[in-house]
Amino acid sequence: MSTSMPPLSVLVLAGTRPGVPDPMAQAAGVTHKAILPVAGTPMITRVLTTLRATPEVGRIVVCIDQPAVLDGLLPPDISVIAAQPEGPSASVLAGLAQLGTPLLVTTADNALLKPEWVTEFLQKYPSACDVAVAVAPEAAVLRDVPVTKRTFIRLSDLAFSGCNLFLFRTPAACNVARLWLKVEKNRKHPLRIAWLLGPFTLLRAVLKKLSSAALCARIGKLTGAQAALVCLSDGRAAVDVDKPADLVLTEQILASQAKTPA
Repeated sequence: MSTSMPPLSVLVLAGTRPGVPDPMAQAAGVTHKAILPVAGTPMITRVLTTLRATPEVGRIVVCIDQPAVLDGLLPPDISVIAAQPEGPSASVLAGLAQLGTPLLVTTADNALLKPEWVTEFLQKYPSACDVAVAVAPEAAVLRDVPVTKRTFIRLSDLAFSGCNLFLFRTPAACNVARLWLKVEKNRKHPLRIAWLLGPFTLLRAVLKKLSSAALCARIGKLTGAQAALVCLSDGRAAVDVDKPADLVLTEQILASQAKTPA
């Protein structure tokens, strides 16, 4: 990233699907997972605190379906837009329409997020890419959080877990969000997704013969946008609060950090 680049706008996804209560929120007795307490602090507060402490970040916007849920939690400089009922991809498209590019996107359950992870991501992405996705290599995850159970995507040259950090750098990146929307709409129909992405691509993935370059090239062919995977050095970046075990792990990591001298 160029040091002359103006501060980035950031979209924080904090909504929930209509009519589908989040089990984590239900267990905690709250309406939305975004406000679930993690070590006594709502998750979204942790994410917003990190973003406000990140030098590259400018405007921050939270995307949620019921803004009243956040009453009293948001600093006055943070605004809210409505989440879209179709899902996260539609909300990102709405955010891109309102905020433009470049747009950094993260999620409210990214409770361990650190300013240095955001900075590393923005320093490492290729200057020619239209969209970039932060990932944590399997080796880094197993080194830094060996007790976690992450889902790894295995390519021929890289096994990784996502870090809930996305950069939609240019207008062409909107096409990637539109592809994501199509995949999301067909998430219960694997054969439709296979047809959409290309059966040969999926076959190569299943056989672990699909490289990261080939995956990005396929996305480029489908969208006209140049995509990049950006590997972060800290495996903890792959930990979000998606299930009860994640919450326990996140609170353990936070407690350990609190005991470590700065």
